[in-house]
Amino acid sequence: MKDMLSMPDMTQSEEDKLLQALNEAKKAIGGNTGLARALNRLGNKPTITSQAISQWKKVPDKRALDVEKVTGVSRHRLRPDVYGDA
Repeated sequence: MKDMLSMPDMTQSEEDKLLQALNEAKKAIGGNTGLARALNRLGNKPTITSQAISQWKKVPDKRALDVEKVTGVSRHRLRPDVYGDA
C-alpha cells in the first residue's frame, strides 16, 4: 500500500522523474529560497514561501509555467501529466 504522501495513479518511476525535475529547477535558481524569491518577483498571489516549496513532491500544475520561466526547466519535464512529454 502506498503511503499518504504518494501521488495517486503514478508509478514510483514517474514520481521520481517529477522530483528529479523539481530538484533540477531548485538547483538552477539557488534552492528553495531562490525559487520562492524568483516566483514571488513575478507578482503572483498568493506569495509562496521556501518552506512551502520544501514540501513539494512535484511542482503544482498552476506553478509549472512560472517555474519554467524562472529556471529554464521545461514544463514538459516538470509536469508531463499536464503538458505532455517533450
